[in-house]
Amino acid sequence: MMKDWSGQRVVILGAARQGLALARYLAAHGARVVLNDQRPESDLAEAMRALSGVDIQWVTGSHPLDLLDRADCVCVSGGVSLEIPLIVEALRRGLPLTNDSQVFMDLVPCPTVGITGSAGKTTTTTLVGRMARSGVQPPSRTWVGGNIGQPLINFVEEMKDSDLVILELSSFQLELMTRSPHVAAVLNITPNHLDRHGTMAAYTAAKARILQFQGEQDIAILGCDDPGAWGLADSVQGMLMTFSRQPLEVGIPGAYFDSRRLWFSDGVGSHPIMPVEAVRLRGEHNLLNVLAACAISLAAGLPLDSLEAGVRDFAGVPHRLEYVRSLNGADWYNDSIATAPERSMAALRSFEGPIVLLAGGRDKKLPWEAFASLVHQRVDHLVVFGEAADLIAGAVGPVKPGEKPYTLQRTAGLEEAVRAAAEVASPGDVVLLSPGGTSFDEFIDFEQRGERFIQWVKALS
Repeated sequence: MMKDWSGQRVVILGAARQGLALARYLAAHGARVVLNDQRPESDLAEAMRALSGVDIQWVTGSHPLDLLDRADCVCVSGGVSLEIPLIVEALRRGLPLTNDSQVFMDLVPCPTVGITGSAGKTTTTTLVGRMARSGVQPPSRTWVGGNIGQPLINFVEEMKDSDLVILELSSFQLELMTRSPHVAAVLNITPNHLDRHGTMAAYTAAKARILQFQGEQDIAILGCDDPGAWGLADSVQGMLMTFSRQPLEVGIPGAYFDSRRLWFSDGVGSHPIMPVEAVRLRGEHNLLNVLAACAISLAAGLPLDSLEAGVRDFAGVPHRLEYVRSLNGADWYNDSIATAPERSMAALRSFEGPIVLLAGGRDKKLPWEAFASLVHQRVDHLVVFGEAADLIAGAVGPVKPGEKPYTLQRTAGLEEAVRAAAEVASPGDVVLLSPGGTSFDEFIDFEQRGERFIQWVKALS
């Protein structure tokens, strides 16, 4: 992809975080930028303010095909499907497609770490960033971004070759990328985003692209307990590392844990990393995230003592099993990040006591049967809300006397669901928002959903 953008006519699709950052960068480097969003101009006031003073052309309200008539390149933001007519037509005309992550990877001067997976990638990326900030010595710097935080294209010109970049990468970003990070991790691959990718094969292929362009000197980390991730082992072109609940096979380096300690195996012998009690995060899935972060950090060359320093005092990132408050003896938790049934199941397994579960949002065409089975085992009261309420209630089935869930209530939206949960919660209960669906039926994103949930819970008396 082009590196000299001067005079190039670039169409950017999507005026969210990634599109805005890329528009600013390309305009500053001489490109003639058209920023196109299907939302009406009235919904884009904040985005337009963010780019006030930047020499770009705005086209809003639709994706007109004539945008392509003089275009040299089309840049696709992560939320834009590759099946919309404008992109189909761009491909028919042979126009190159790219995105902000690809442009960044073409420019970045320092080693890169990329992390993807169906679940846990934000927590793992955040942990690796904390470990790197402990282990990378000034004046070198650690940069964390990609699918979280600010797009790193905003800072690429500040980066030095001795720095370290850590990127969370989604399947939406990866499906257009033709560069791989030096250290690439696939944590797991389970059903997710099938509303976008259509099939598990297509979704897996998008995730696998993080490995596709590595070379012999690069390192891949695959979770060996997950069949989807470990199934990519034959695609690894450089060194293979892993992480697991079990001790590792001789010859495969990586991280694992026993009942007392986290360990690193160099393929021959094992070396202690930290005691299990150093990990404050709740749930075995988070212990696997810590193991993954350890393996990734060691692959990136960070010193062993930086790993525990990055984990200690880390209680998690917002909206991921986030403790909100105790009310009338019940503890309320915000797990708004759980946008797939499997993520909600991991949250349910993280608690021992009786649970009041709030589930719903918008479905991603994912299976709910295993979720429903776990609800019957673990959930005392179920409150479903949003577009997926009837779908989830149908998967769980009718309430039966003496069997969990003891009650099942449908509500139109999350605020009503909070009030319904408060009515059935008892002392000793965990009241858990872990939706299993996306937020887009009611909110801009999972973060806004989590923030509103916290606001409504704190308003309860």
